[in-house]
Amino acid sequence: MNQPDIAIEEESNDLPPPTAVGEAQESTRAAGQDGQNEHAQIEGKKRTSKNHQNPETIFGAFSLIFWTLTLIPLLKYVIILLSADDNGEGGTFALYSLLCRHGKFSLLPNQQAADEELSAYKYGPPGQSSSSVSVKRFLEKHKKLRTALLLVVLLGAGMVIGDGVVTPAMSVLSSVSGLEAAHKGLPQGGVRSLSCIILVGLFALQHCGTHKVGFLFAPVVILWLLSIFSIGLYNTIQWNPKILLALSPHYIIKFFSQTGRDGWISLGGVLLAITGTEAMFADLGHFSACSIRIAFLFLVYPCLVVQYMGQAAFLSKNIQEIPNSFYGSIPDSVFWPVFVIATLASIVGSQAIISATFSIIKQCHALGCFPRVKVVHTSKQIHGQIYIPEINWILMILTLAVALGFKDTTAIGNAYGLAVMSVMFITTFLMVLVMVIVWQRSIILAAGFLSSFGSLKRLT
Repeated sequence: MNQPDIAIEEESNDLPPPTAVGEAQESTRAAGQDGQNEHAQIEGKKRTSKNHQNPETIFGAFSLIFWTLTLIPLLKYVIILLSADDNGEGGTFALYSLLCRHGKFSLLPNQQAADEELSAYKYGPPGQSSSSVSVKRFLEKHKKLRTALLLVVLLGAGMVIGDGVVTPAMSVLSSVSGLEAAHKGLPQGGVRSLSCIILVGLFALQHCGTHKVGFLFAPVVILWLLSIFSIGLYNTIQWNPKILLALSPHYIIKFFSQTGRDGWISLGGVLLAITGTEAMFADLGHFSACSIRIAFLFLVYPCLVVQYMGQAAFLSKNIQEIPNSFYGSIPDSVFWPVFVIATLASIVGSQAIISATFSIIKQCHALGCFPRVKVVHTSKQIHGQIYIPEINWILMILTLAVALGFKDTTAIGNAYGLAVMSVMFITTFLMVLVMVIVWQRSIILAAGFLSSFGSLKRLT
């Protein structure tokens, strides 16, 4: 891809190139975004009708969340999608760029002569399979299909940018709302005022660069994940160790048999358990795939599973606490430390999607789909770590407008869910084309990937 016209490389400390394990600490910030809306994500358990709020239903809701976390963030994104990078970049536009390097799909006059050789983009065995050639020629022959492909990619990019506006407001508001649970007499608007102050500080930090911000925030995320792991383990042992049985998908069948139509409607809440996965993929230019995999597999995933398990165990014995499930499940002796860590972690989760937005904007510009902007390279070791001043301040203004304009986090969550679901489905569609055209896998395998993960998106 062409590089942005205006690029400034800031002076940085002479640090050695990050190793996979060392970088994993910083990449925990991006990979761990799933856990930083933990108290908001449990809404999936609360959206079932009050007529079905019983231990069996809670077991089924936890089983749904567990298998959703396993199949989409772990299997689809960490294991499969992180391998589909465009020279180290991730996201919807990176997948489109990768396709354009292997075929004449682009409608934009920006292809370089070096792309013809594809020396750095050879996947699979030498030669092209018949199915790969057929699909490639079919798309190249029909301009309308190539136009539709570009429009789908632009829609996906727009949804990620929309996430960059909604996520910070959603994360910070939901974490600071713990003050309302602790102090019923808090003045109206106090939570929003504090949230806006935190958001302004967050965007003001962006000029420091991903490396410095990640180095500062990574310990916060690690502390947050270890905290929710400990609380989840405590609640599981203290309240209901039998929640381990809900790891069986059998409880999902029981959940739908008991809840019926209400259970299917509540699936929208389960989507909140996997927010941040698309940002993790888009942040690939800021961190290596290996470091993200290490962080997610050995820290983020087990901590999230144990935390959800603990909340389900707590709720199974305390049905009345469903409206305040996260903060209600925290022991009183550690409430305030966890509240502080949760607030800091929500800031980190917001920073991850902001970094992803910078990457998407850069990719859009490189493909000729975005006006010229000033791109500041903040790292000498990792070219993908960038900062775009104009976009940063525009995002801040829009995020503050969302935080002040929406009445509650439920309304924000509805907009958030729409954006997340749309971009995940678009990514699945583009990945199918990558599997056939770039990786040269069989159409049957690609169709299986589409039917499996596409059906999951339709359900949620």
